[in-house]
Amino acid sequence: MTALDHAALPGTVGVLAQSGSGGAGVPIRELLLVLLTAAVVTFLVTGAVRLIALRVGAVAVPRERDVHVRPTPRWGGIGIYLGLLVALSFAQTLPALTRGFEFTTDVQAALVSGFILMVVGMVDDRWGLDALTKFAGQVTAAGVLVLMGVSWYVLYLPWGEGSTLVLDQLQAGLVTVLIAVVMINALNFVDGLDGLAAGVGAIAAVAICLFSVGLLHEQGGDVSAYPPAMIAAALAGACLGFLPHNFQPARIFMGDSGSMVIGLMLAAVATSASGRISPSLYGTRDLLGLLSPLLLVGAVMFIPILDLLLAIVRRTRAGRSPFSPDKMHLHHRLLQIGHSHRRVVLLIYLWVGVLAFGAVGAALVDRRIVILLFAGGLVFALVVTAVPSVHDPRRPAGSGRWRRSGRVSRGR
Repeated sequence: MTALDHAALPGTVGVLAQSGSGGAGVPIRELLLVLLTAAVVTFLVTGAVRLIALRVGAVAVPRERDVHVRPTPRWGGIGIYLGLLVALSFAQTLPALTRGFEFTTDVQAALVSGFILMVVGMVDDRWGLDALTKFAGQVTAAGVLVLMGVSWYVLYLPWGEGSTLVLDQLQAGLVTVLIAVVMINALNFVDGLDGLAAGVGAIAAVAICLFSVGLLHEQGGDVSAYPPAMIAAALAGACLGFLPHNFQPARIFMGDSGSMVIGLMLAAVATSASGRISPSLYGTRDLLGLLSPLLLVGAVMFIPILDLLLAIVRRTRAGRSPFSPDKMHLHHRLLQIGHSHRRVVLLIYLWVGVLAFGAVGAALVDRRIVILLFAGGLVFALVVTAVPSVHDPRRPAGSGRWRRSGRVSRGR
C-alpha cells in the first residue's frame, strides 16, 4: 500500500483517459434506451418466471415469523438478471455505447459474477442453503468480479497535496470482496417488505448513473465512465420493471436470487466508478470532489448497511448467529410505531433518495444549492418518519392491511 502522486497512477488509468479523450457527447438517449429495455424485459419475463416458480415449488410458504398469508413464488431475481443481460447486450450494439466495451471488461465481469450469485440464490430460494454455503457463494462471485478486472485500486488521501493511496493487487482484491459482500448482505437484509429492495436498488442505481453521466460530461466522454453508467442504467430499469410485480401486495418475491444480485451489481457499478475522476477537474484540494465515489457508495447504502450492522450487533449480543432471523429491522420498527406497510416502504425510499442524490449533487452542482435542498429533504424525512399515518384507533399500531396482504420478513 503506497501513497503516490497523481502522475504516477497505474498505466490502466492513463490508457483509459487517453482512449476516451475524443470529446464524445454524453449518450443520455442511449442510456435511457438501456434503462427502458431492462424495464420491459424484466416486466415481461417476471410474469413467466412466476408460473415456473409455482410449478417447481420455489415458493415462500408462510411461517410463524412471516406475515404473508398465501404461498408466494420466489425467483423474481431471474427476471431481474435477464433484464440486465438483455439490456447490456443491447447496449453493446449501440454505436454511442460500444466504446464502453472496447477498453474495459467491467460489464462482462458484472454479468458473469451476477450469474453465479443468481444461481446460488435460486438454489437457496428453492431448497435452502446454510449461511456458510451462501457466504461462500457471495465471496466466489465477488472474487470473479475482481479476477475480471473490477477492483478498488486507488483512493484519494485527505492529506498531502495531490497524493493517492494505491493498493497492490492482493489488497485491492480483498477490499473489493469485502465491500461487495457487505453490499450483497445489506440488500439481502433490507429485503423485508414488498417492493423495498427493488425500490432501494432503483434509487441507488439512478444516483450512480447520474454521477457517471456527470463524469462523462466533465471528462469529455472518457471511456472509463461508460461501464458504470450502462450497468447502473440497466439495473435501475430492471428494478423498476420488477416493482409492478412486487409492490404490496406482491405477486412474486425477488428472493435471494434477486436481492443478492442487486447488491452485487451496486458493488460492481460503484467499484467501476471509483478512482476514475481526473484530479484536474476539481483540483487536488477539493477533497469532496475527489472522494465522491466513496461518499456516493456510503450515501446510497447507508440505510441498508445501518440495518445490517444493527442486526449483527443485536443478534450477537443476544448470543445468536448474526444470520438468525428476527423482526427488529428498521422497517419492522417503523411498522410498530404505526406506519402502514406501503408508507414504511416509501419512507425508506425517501431516506435513501435524500442521501443518495445529496451525495451526487455535492459532486456535480453548486454545493450551496445542494446543502439547502439536502437540509430541507432531511427535515421533511424526519417529520414524516416521526409522525405515523393516521390509522383506526381500534387497531393496534402496526396492524391493518399490510398484516393481511403484505409481508414483513422472509427471515433475514
